[in-house]
Amino acid sequence: MHRYPQLDLGSLLTEQNPEIDLRLKIYETSTRNFLKAVVNYKSRAVVLLTERRNQQVAEKKRLADRIQAVDNETNQCKLREIELLAELEKEQGERKASEHAVSTLKRHLTSVREKCRTFDVEVEQYRAVKANLSREKEKERRTLQLRANAITPELDVCQQRLRCVVEGIEKHQILVRFTHVDAQDHSREFSLVVDVSGQIYKVLTSSPPLPTLPILIAELNQSRDIYAFIRRVRLAFVRLVQPSTS
Repeated sequence: MHRYPQLDLGSLLTEQNPEIDLRLKIYETSTRNFLKAVVNYKSRAVVLLTERRNQQVAEKKRLADRIQAVDNETNQCKLREIELLAELEKEQGERKASEHAVSTLKRHLTSVREKCRTFDVEVEQYRAVKANLSREKEKERRTLQLRANAITPELDVCQQRLRCVVEGIEKHQILVRFTHVDAQDHSREFSLVVDVSGQIYKVLTSSPPLPTLPILIAELNQSRDIYAFIRRVRLAFVRLVQPSTS
C-alpha cells in the first residue's frame, strides 16, 4: 500500500505555480489492477457457481435416478409380494385339498380295513363250510365206494350174463354197450347213453334206435331198477334184429 506524503499547503501556496502531484498514473494503475482483480474474482465466482450448479444438477439427477430406481425396486417388490401372496394362497388351497384327500383316504382306509375284517370273517366261515362240505363229501365218497364195492360183483355178473359193458362217459351219464345180440355177428355192438343226473332218467342216444325205448324208460323211472332196464333193453335189441324171437 502506497503512503502519500502530507501536503504542506502553506509552502505550496507560496510557490509561483503551485501544483499538486495527484499521482494519476499510480491511481490508474491501481484502478486497472482493482478492476482486473474484480473481473478475475467475478470470473472465478462465475466458474465456481457454474461448477456448483453443475454439481447440483448432477446430484439432483443422481438423486432422481436413485429415486426412480427405488420406485422401480419398490414396484418390483410389490409385484413380487402379490406373486408370493398368490403362491401362498395357492399353497394353502393345495394344502387344504391335500388334507381333504388325506382325510378321505383315511376314511377309505378305515372302510377297507372294516371290509377286510368282514371278509376275513366270511373267509373263515367259508373255510368252515368248505371243511364241512369236504367232510360230508368224503363221507359220501366212502359211502359210494362201499356201495360200489357191493354193487361191483353184481355188475360184473350182469355184464357177463348179458354180454354188456357199463361205463361212465360224462358227468351223470353212463354208456351201455351190448355184444352177442346179433346171431349173425356177435361182435356187433348195440348201445345207448342214459342220463342219470336228475330224478327222471333220460336216454340221450340209442344205436340202433329202439321203437320201444319210451316204454322202457318210463318203466325204469317207475321201478328205479337199472338192472331190469338193462335186461329189457338187451331183449328189445334182440327182438329188433331177430323179429321171430319171442
